[in-house]
Amino acid sequence: MKILKLTTAALALACCACGSAERFKLNIPVSDDIQGKMITLTNTDTDEKIDSIIATGEMVVMEGKIKNSIVARLHVEGVRMPRFILEPGTINIDSQSREARGTELNERLHELDAASTKLQNSYNEADEEGKEKILEEYGKLIEDAVEANADNALGFYLFVSEMAWEMDAAGLREAFEKYPSFANYEQAKKLLADAEKREMTKPGCKFIDFEVTQPDGSVKRLSDYVGKGKFTLVDFWASWCGPCIRQTAVLKDIYAKYKDSDRLDILGVAVWDEVEATLKAIEKHQLPWECILDAQKIPTDIYGITGIPCIILFGPDGTILSRDKQNDELREAVDTALGEKITIE
Repeated sequence: MKILKLTTAALALACCACGSAERFKLNIPVSDDIQGKMITLTNTDTDEKIDSIIATGEMVVMEGKIKNSIVARLHVEGVRMPRFILEPGTINIDSQSREARGTELNERLHELDAASTKLQNSYNEADEEGKEKILEEYGKLIEDAVEANADNALGFYLFVSEMAWEMDAAGLREAFEKYPSFANYEQAKKLLADAEKREMTKPGCKFIDFEVTQPDGSVKRLSDYVGKGKFTLVDFWASWCGPCIRQTAVLKDIYAKYKDSDRLDILGVAVWDEVEATLKAIEKHQLPWECILDAQKIPTDIYGITGIPCIILFGPDGTILSRDKQNDELREAVDTALGEKITIE
């Protein structure tokens, strides 16, 4: 077997000064579909590149030193492989599943995945009462795993992927007091910052303005549309986002219902998207309302938006009346605000 070795110089250099840094070895099998392609190892918390190597032969090896475990990921020319724990020891990537095995935390993750799959299978076959019990069992499984791994990257990975998404700022602060090591992660800092921004832009708060330079050089501001004496429904969306496109049907229904009353405007704000793709989507789906193009992260950073679509209803004076509602809940929020009775078929 031909093996190419690569020493992760950048990581080793950063860790060599620390006496507690230990060596890791990452064995990556090279299948035909990745032969000759660049494999990149990244830290998922910071998005920093740790190292890279060309996939040649039957296997490539990355080696270096690391002080503390981190959540990492391999990318093959833009294609992401499953996340794993980069830690001291020999880590073997499975040639089929791309799962990491061989070290303590990765074995714990493997066991947890197996237990989760078993519960999922049971859930699919259970009645309603059984489903509730399985959900409780799953929640307990994750909580216990986070507790048992509160001092390492596996614990934080589970916390972020399974628990943090439903927490508000107060809940996150409480969690970081309970698990102080979690607060040191860059992702944790962003989670809290976004939650705090959502607190400042929750229903009852006034809108926060932003401006975006358009492709033609003009500048559009949220205040050009919001706080002008009408209700305004603002849809933060992207052309590649399936759920965003599905919500356009709901928005079209609302638009059709109120377009003649001159009481409600709808505004699209294209985020995280390319201008050309946005324009094609507007034409393809025949969206009749105005859209601020190329907003990227400007409004999502201000409003703490971590997922799209995010639809916010503003009152005539710019007060936020609702956010993050979809489908019939969105229809009901608009009808209630405009004093209409909702009819759900």
